[in-house]
Amino acid sequence: MTNVFAVILAAGQGTRMKSKLYKVLHPVCGKPMVEHVVDHIQSLDVERIVTIVGHGAEKVKEQLGDKSEYVLQAEQLGTAHAVMQAESNLSSLEGTTLVVCGDTPLIRPETMKALLEHHVAQKAKATILTAVAENPTGYGRIIRNAEGQVAQIVEQKDASPEQQLVKEINTGTYCFDNKALFDALKLVNNENAQGEYYLPDVIEILQKQGEIVSAFACESFDETLGVNDRVALSQAEQIMRARINEKHMRNGVTIINPETTHIGAEVNIGPDTIIKPGVIIEGKTMIGEDCIIGPNSQITNSQIGDRTSILNSVVTNSIVGEDTAVGPFAHLRPDSQLGNHVKIGNFVEVKKSTLGNETKVSHLSYIGDAEVGNNVNVGCGSITVNYDGKNKYKTVIEDNVFVGCNSNLVAPVTLGEGSFIAAGSTITKEVPESALAIARARQENKLEYVKKLNSK
Repeated sequence: MTNVFAVILAAGQGTRMKSKLYKVLHPVCGKPMVEHVVDHIQSLDVERIVTIVGHGAEKVKEQLGDKSEYVLQAEQLGTAHAVMQAESNLSSLEGTTLVVCGDTPLIRPETMKALLEHHVAQKAKATILTAVAENPTGYGRIIRNAEGQVAQIVEQKDASPEQQLVKEINTGTYCFDNKALFDALKLVNNENAQGEYYLPDVIEILQKQGEIVSAFACESFDETLGVNDRVALSQAEQIMRARINEKHMRNGVTIINPETTHIGAEVNIGPDTIIKPGVIIEGKTMIGEDCIIGPNSQITNSQIGDRTSILNSVVTNSIVGEDTAVGPFAHLRPDSQLGNHVKIGNFVEVKKSTLGNETKVSHLSYIGDAEVGNNVNVGCGSITVNYDGKNKYKTVIEDNVFVGCNSNLVAPVTLGEGSFIAAGSTITKEVPESALAIARARQENKLEYVKKLNSK
């Protein structure tokens, strides 16, 4: 195949979204729409990607980074005008240019590749990706001649009543001979209902020049869905979520109820893991094999080891080892790291802490800014007192320590290896290795006190 370039149209404001967030940055399955498009194109063998930015340009650049080159369309005067902004980047190059809208996150890389191959095989100067829509309202219509060839693309606002009945639509994705594209763009005018420079007019210009214009039909209209409002955004989310869930199930993951399971586009899950209903897995999360996740758990940007269970819990930016149990109703906050064979029980919160192998924090405890060794037992209701109102301090609990119930460990403090903290203690200084620490008031019983109280 010849050299391939890509132009991504991402300059429109997206007023119908009614949002402060720039349209193409709205996420679908946890990733901005335009990043889906760029990542799909990157999976093809393309030489250069140029993204046309306008409203929210700096935020788009920040999101995509060095995945693309950028050209500013300062004034939005139509799709042809947008592509023309890439003239200085691409017009002198020989090859094929793929033009894709930044709000079409569902187009598969396989479809783009097939479109490119069809374009080259047909020796066309332009190839349109088309689809059949049950409700084509809002889309440009593909008007074919008696021989079935593409004769014209008519925008919705310029279409006659008869043309509006046509269900084959222009998806807004094209392949062009690169030099022919930029030559034709110079001939496009804005004599239409919107007063804009339409990219589809390039098709008519090339046809009048006697060039070959082809069309490639996408198998599924769903792939070509353009997101212009919140309704379409929810439709794209539903379609992509079903696609992602199917991929994981075909790779050996059991998803009990796909309709209530939300898995992000960049999540990896090992085989024989079971995902129960109501689970949300986001970001670049990696889950190992033979795990049980859920029900109603949320995991974000975390790593979960093999044979681990996360039940009714929230895990964020954390690492969980193998053969470990979290929950129910536990919360692992950012920068938490659990070893292997660890137990984090109900209503336990862990924040910015490491817990070694075989350690157990079974219920109603808070572990924050702590370094906890191996085979430590933290009793019910125990907390690390890590904050004095201004600064955070570290608690160190060495291997084989037993922390009795309802203990307060006032940081900075270290509990030496093998030490034992008596229940109800407030520990404010270092506990030596193998020592018993008791820090509580001595019990005193006042005999007959209640009878005296009640006689008053």
